[in-house]
Amino acid sequence: MASFESIKQVGVIGAGTMGRGIVMNFVNAGYPVVWLDVNAEMLEKGIEDIRNTYKRSVAQQRFDENEANARVERISTTQAYADLADMDLVVEAVYENMDLKKQIFGELDKAVKASAILATNTSYLDIDEIASATQRPAQVLGLHFFSPAHIMKLLEVVRGKATAQDVLDACLAVGKKIGKEAVLAGNCHGFIGNRMLSMYSRQSREVVLEGATPWQVDQALQGFGMAMGPYRMYDVVGVDLGWRSRQLAGQGRGEPIVWLDNKLCEMERFGQKSGHGFYKYEPGSRQAIHDPETDMLAREVAEEAGYTQRDVGDEEIVRRCILALVNEGGRILDEGFAESAEDIDRVYLYGYGFPKERGGPMSYADSLGLDVVLEQIRELEASQGEFWKPAAGLVKRAEAGERFTKS
Repeated sequence: MASFESIKQVGVIGAGTMGRGIVMNFVNAGYPVVWLDVNAEMLEKGIEDIRNTYKRSVAQQRFDENEANARVERISTTQAYADLADMDLVVEAVYENMDLKKQIFGELDKAVKASAILATNTSYLDIDEIASATQRPAQVLGLHFFSPAHIMKLLEVVRGKATAQDVLDACLAVGKKIGKEAVLAGNCHGFIGNRMLSMYSRQSREVVLEGATPWQVDQALQGFGMAMGPYRMYDVVGVDLGWRSRQLAGQGRGEPIVWLDNKLCEMERFGQKSGHGFYKYEPGSRQAIHDPETDMLAREVAEEAGYTQRDVGDEEIVRRCILALVNEGGRILDEGFAESAEDIDRVYLYGYGFPKERGGPMSYADSLGLDVVLEQIRELEASQGEFWKPAAGLVKRAEAGERFTKS
């Protein structure tokens, strides 16, 4: 029987950026961690990065040097799965590749004691397929940390179809101990946060094809209160991520909403990391500078895709992007992939920079009145089509004069 108290030793697999952040979460909370990567140099660099992070914390007087050293001393590194044999929880944090993750889980299943919980830090991939590589699907789940993992508060605890309740309860409690807002999510593509984000992102791109500019979209959504506009977010994450995956999948150019990304990547404008994406960046700076050339490229792409451009106002940008979040949140509730509207709000407040004063997307919809929200979505459905079909639960609540949230 898995329990919070039974989790005393933690293994982490992968010494990339996410792995480093995840290791820090656990050692900061007092857990000893065995850190595995097949690349010894990556592990050395990872330890060095963690030391430097702690040095900065000491300089900022968050804790003293003795505490910094104690945290680093809780980490041991290895390249051998056998060294994970006694772990109570192992978190895999390699890049998003199903074959690789299944291979790792097959190795873990053989190497780690039978009572151990095995978790994958994936943003999108199917937990059940990963669990199928093991003989213990009841002890497999997703622990989706957000980047940077040692700073961001949200943790999606993702339930597979076979995941045991005691395993979920133990991991929710561990999430709390390591200082996270742990939210239970069902196993659908993108879980709660990224599934909703894909709809928000789609609208942020559609309005640009219709006549807005990336700069205008960001200004409008930041004016609404979002911590960061979508185009700034694409630059931070890397404009090339989707472009490279489309190339690997042999998808050619993809649909028109990604043609602007393609054009930027062909110009080696990959985002913040290359000093130029949708925005320009001065050397060593993360400050996004408006680039009129991006606006011009956006118009060229829209023309090539056959769009007749028009003036798109800030109010329309905000309405479409935020209502896309709300409607998809409604579908997630309908399908049982979130426990409550309040959980969806927590995901957006702690993981996606939704303005706290608006309470989260579902609370915001309640504040507008679900009858008003439904009317606006039906207007968009009439003019824009199938994308805007209202979630069944939204229709039902609006017609009954009910809310998404309980308070």
